[in-house]
Amino acid sequence: MKLPSVIILSFAASAVNAQEPIIDAHVHASEIASFAALARPPPIPHCIPMTDYPVPSSGKDWPAIFKSGKPPCRATWSPATDDEVRERSLAIMKRRNIYGVVSGSHVARWHAVAPERVIRSLGFGGPGAMSVDSMRKEFKEGRFAVLGEVTTQYSGLSPDDPSLAPYWALAEELDVPVGIHIGTGPVGAPYLRFDRYRARLHSPLGLEEVLVRNPGLRVYIMHAAWPMIDDLLAVLWTHPQVYVDLGAINWALPRAEFHRYLQRIVEAGFGKRVLFGSDQMIWPETMEMAIEAIESATFLTAEQRRDIFFNNGARFFRLSPERIAAMRGKKPN
Repeated sequence: MKLPSVIILSFAASAVNAQEPIIDAHVHASEIASFAALARPPPIPHCIPMTDYPVPSSGKDWPAIFKSGKPPCRATWSPATDDEVRERSLAIMKRRNIYGVVSGSHVARWHAVAPERVIRSLGFGGPGAMSVDSMRKEFKEGRFAVLGEVTTQYSGLSPDDPSLAPYWALAEELDVPVGIHIGTGPVGAPYLRFDRYRARLHSPLGLEEVLVRNPGLRVYIMHAAWPMIDDLLAVLWTHPQVYVDLGAINWALPRAEFHRYLQRIVEAGFGKRVLFGSDQMIWPETMEMAIEAIESATFLTAEQRRDIFFNNGARFFRLSPERIAAMRGKKPN
């Protein structure tokens, strides 16, 4: 089956870029204000890796450390405005020939500026956020092409929670690809504003019954379910249709840990099901960091890198040969 026309048009490059294309399966067009409520007024710092934040004396002390305007770490700083986040992000995407699956409250603005680079994805936090009928209308009317990021982990919901069953059935019916958050959130999430976030929900095993009940569902596990590598490998073995993306773990984790995790996935034989993702939120430069994390992985072959950066995404999102050729700046055979 080929992609709907909305995705085909979104993936068509408006100008030839000699650089090999990258599909970023995990980008956010978020409001800085939503992060300011969690952290501090912009510009907002972010420790990279996130394990460089100081150790708190208690869970109650964690928010003050996280919100500090003077983090004792190598920090990247957000822009001061939403417009600057968009402009800097899109500039990186153009320079590095990135095509992004983008969700968030500002996705329409991003798409209006760069329709050739932005694939609109519908963020979904759970049944209270949107009805099944409303979701059906969004996809039927072509406003979105992907369902994700599905952030039910922040609500304490496992993917197999009965309340989510109608949404999985709809995605299967409409053949809409799904990206679901299973894995790392901000360090100390339950002590910030995500009081239902739980570490046990890092396990992708909660996705199993969903996959069996909806065998036509196309799904990728965002954050590659870090750090549950054994559970992840079991799911990838048992359910050969499942993909993962590397969003956030490729810059939020210490580099050695990220490389060990990715190496386990690749050496277990699942390199063809790994998607590049940055999880760019309000720190545009994390896209560059995420790319460098793949480029510096000496255990990857050149073919494996191209699979992660592009080939696997082209297969998962079902790009046509014409679109692939256009993104590469070549005429189809």
